[in-house]
Amino acid sequence: NTPIEDLKRVINPLPFPATWQRFMRSHQEMMWRRTRASFVDFAAELENAMAEAETKGPGKLIYDPKFTPPDYARKEIHLQPGGYTDDPIGGLVFHYGTKVFYAGMNDQDEMHAELVDTMTEPADGKVSKILDVACSIGQATMILKDRYPQAAVTGLDVALPLLRYGHYEAVERGIDVTFMQGLSEALPFEDNEFDMILSYILVHEIPVSVIKETVVELARVLRPGGTLCIYEFPNATANMPASQRWLVDYDSINNCEPYSPGFVYLDFHNLLREAGFETAPGPKNSNEFLQTIVATKAG
Repeated sequence: NTPIEDLKRVINPLPFPATWQRFMRSHQEMMWRRTRASFVDFAAELENAMAEAETKGPGKLIYDPKFTPPDYARKEIHLQPGGYTDDPIGGLVFHYGTKVFYAGMNDQDEMHAELVDTMTEPADGKVSKILDVACSIGQATMILKDRYPQAAVTGLDVALPLLRYGHYEAVERGIDVTFMQGLSEALPFEDNEFDMILSYILVHEIPVSVIKETVVELARVLRPGGTLCIYEFPNATANMPASQRWLVDYDSINNCEPYSPGFVYLDFHNLLREAGFETAPGPKNSNEFLQTIVATKAG
């Protein structure tokens, strides 16, 4: 339980941690700058292609041109230039930048396919409407449609550049999914609308106050017996090693994860239970760092 500032005073001056911190931040900055630079010459062509795709199906893209993302969402998460919300070609940059970030393990969306494969269906087997909340460019959204072709699949995100790119990709591949811009804390859906919801690394990217609102909203739009499948950072325990607490702090500052400490030290399972969910550990997958939670709406 040593205060984090005391840990930093001991660890940060040591040669290895200091060198490692500088290397990791510089590596991220260089990777994102070079990735974006690779596509700048094609920016106008891509923007025209995305605009044309908005007039085509089989799916659709829904957004309000007057919508303004909240300030908390306009951070340069993972140091991506312009963040997810403010760079018109941010979807393409995100797509190829994360291929590098995942070190080749997701070149063909393998990690997203594994997420979909390990999702837990409702006990009654009814899956007619699915929500991918914080879907980014819709990699899992489109795979969900492949797995559940008879279901209506919606991907929601705050970042229009990512959604526009996702819709463009879906049109190119002939996949009938709906992409919608909106907020996880104010979901634009009816009560009890969805049978399954996927939440992949969303919750550590939003402030604690928004996490609490988001959990309530997810419970509202999920039908009784429906499943919320969560893949997320681990939460702290009483025995969390000092080294891991230092890494959480480092990641927050030098990987632009401003809200992750708030989530890591939050009693997230209790928050889910208070919102009306029954929680259980979800199936493990190859990303052993993440915790998996199956939250079933009671009733």
